[in-house]
This record gives sequence, C-alpha cells and structure tokens, in this order.
Amino acid sequence: MTMPNTPPFDAQALLAEIREWVEIESPTPDAAAVNRMVDKVEAAGRAAGTRIARVAGRDGFGDHLLLSSPWGAEDEKGILVLSHLDTVHDIGTLAGPLPFRVEGDSAFGPGIYDMKGGALIALAALRHLIGTGRPTRLPVRHLFVSDEEVGSNTSRELIEREAARARFVLVTEPAREGGKLVTARKGTARFDIKVTGRPAHSGARHQDGRSAIKELARQILDLEAMTDYATGVTVNVGVIAGGTRANVVAEHASAAVDMRVPNPEIGDAAVARVLALASHDPDVTVEVTGGLNRPGYEKSAAIAALFEHARGLAEQLGFPLEDLMTGGGSDGNFTAHLVPTLDGLGVDGKGAHTLEEQLYVSSLVPRAMLLLRLMETLE
Repeated sequence: MTMPNTPPFDAQALLAEIREWVEIESPTPDAAAVNRMVDKVEAAGRAAGTRIARVAGRDGFGDHLLLSSPWGAEDEKGILVLSHLDTVHDIGTLAGPLPFRVEGDSAFGPGIYDMKGGALIALAALRHLIGTGRPTRLPVRHLFVSDEEVGSNTSRELIEREAARARFVLVTEPAREGGKLVTARKGTARFDIKVTGRPAHSGARHQDGRSAIKELARQILDLEAMTDYATGVTVNVGVIAGGTRANVVAEHASAAVDMRVPNPEIGDAAVARVLALASHDPDVTVEVTGGLNRPGYEKSAAIAALFEHARGLAEQLGFPLEDLMTGGGSDGNFTAHLVPTLDGLGVDGKGAHTLEEQLYVSSLVPRAMLLLRLMETLE
C-alpha cells in the first residue's frame, strides 16, 4: 500500500503497542483478566488527554470504558468508535500454542486480529488528533466493551445509548478478505432446547421408555433443514448432550443452536418457527428458550454513502477499498438501524478465533490513516 504523504504513524511503533495489549490475555469469562486490559487502555487514554468514563461490569463480566475527545459538549452528536477488549482465547494460549511472534508481514497472537489491533490503531488516531490540538468537526467517543465475544449482553444498553448521540459509528472489527470493509451483517439468534422423555430399562422395559435423545435427533434434522442459502438463513446445532447410560432410555437431552438471518422480516419468521417447535412424540416435552441476540445490519443508503466517503479517503491515501456482507455478528448490529455504521475498519489479517490468528503489519499504517481521516472529515 502506498501513502501519498509521510503519515504520523510508524508500523513498528504501533505493533509494539499492540504486542503489549496482546500480552494481557483477556478471555471474556475472566472479568479480572479483562479488567487488566481495561486498566491498560484507561491509562493510555489518560496519558493522551481523553475524557474518561468507566462503567463497572456486571453478571461476571468486565468493565466497559468510554474515552472521549476533550472537545464537544456532552449532548453534541459526534463520532462513536466501537471496540471490544475481550477475546476468545483462554489464559495460557500466549504461553502455549499461540505466542506473540512476527513472521514476515504477519504478527501472531491471541486476539491480535480480533480485535486488539483495530482497537489500538483507532485509539492511536484519536491520540494523534488530541496531540495536534486541532479539534475535529465532530467530537469523537471511543467505547471499549468487555463482552462482545459472547453477545454483548451487559454492554448493549451502553452501546445503544452512545449510538443515540452519534452521527456516525465506526467499528474496529477486523477487515475481511484482503482489507474489505463490512457494510452489512446477518442478525444472530441463539436458542437452548431441552427435551424431557421417560426413562426405562433399555432391555427389560424398553417399551415403557420415551427417549429424549430420539426426539432431539428428529428436532435436529428439522432445524438443520431450515438452512436456506438462497434466503440467507443458516441454522447450526452446535452442541448436544443427553442420556446417562447405554442401557437406560434417555430421560433428558439438550442442544444449543445458532441461527443467522439476513433481515428482520425473514428473521422474525425463522425465530418464531424455532420457538414454536413441538414434540413429535406426545409423551415427550420440548422446551425452547432464546431468540434474536443481534438484529440484522442492512446496507442502507446512508451506510452506502458513508462507505463511499471512506472509499474516497482510501483512494487519496493510495489503496483501494471494497465492502461486503458477512454472516458474523458485531456490535455494529446494534447501531446500524440507529445511525450510519461502517464496520471492519480494523487491521487486515486472518485466522480470527484460531491458533493461527494474525494481522498483517503492512496494514497498520494505512488502516490507522483511514480511521484518522474519517475522524477528521466526517461532519
């Protein structure tokens, strides 16, 4: 990627900071670990001269952190940057199968691509703006949440509150497929299914039993058959459990189900269908709980215009920019129906949620510059 002018960022300096963040492992369920990461970012925000608001975590999750530019009134609509500090990798991943390392243009580490790299470069852009002493047209607020990887249940209200006082939302989830931005995401639904049958000795009194596992198997086939690539609905039964012993007709069985939907109309119908599941065997009960966790994020005319603005900036910076729709969810799903939202603004790389997670070092400065120019030019 070529840059037209000398940028105010250095790739190796950015990578050194990202390494410090990566080496603070922060899996979502470990609130203390996530809060060590929040402490790190809060200190960086304080040193940069941001306004700081920290929201205590709840329900076993870590704190959330809002860093704001020193300019702009509290009620002034501005730019909301959305990042998360939690990762999917357990403590010990760094010392074990995924140590921080650099191989050519790739820097590896747990959470480096999703999304500590993107969160850091956005903060670097805000820090640079504050350092220049030249306020942007809109105030900039950078929200870091602690539970995105499990659905943002404790941060959603905060995200939507901040979106309500924003004109634009910039999400630092990683870039896709060679640097593409995200302008649409499927909605996400999650369900838990519990089946209760009637236990019996599988040899002496098999006829008295009503197998919960048999019923669940039939429900699984029905659920998986809902997948329709033409409409964009996918259903995945990802976890199953049931039974006690091979010689006992199973009394209990359960499943965890993930569904992705392209828009509210299709999503509402698909969710209603799952919630209305009925037992094939009248002597067995099926209980379904759950529903839509993240609404669909559709590419509106305003989002298309925001992307075109970003594409123009990228062209000035010397690199092409494309967009796509993805099935993965993000906190942008909560804001796109409220305010124009541009996602995938983080670093380029690959291997999110795997032991090959990596960012491309060559993407750090161009992506930081794009975030900086968006902050400078949006009005």
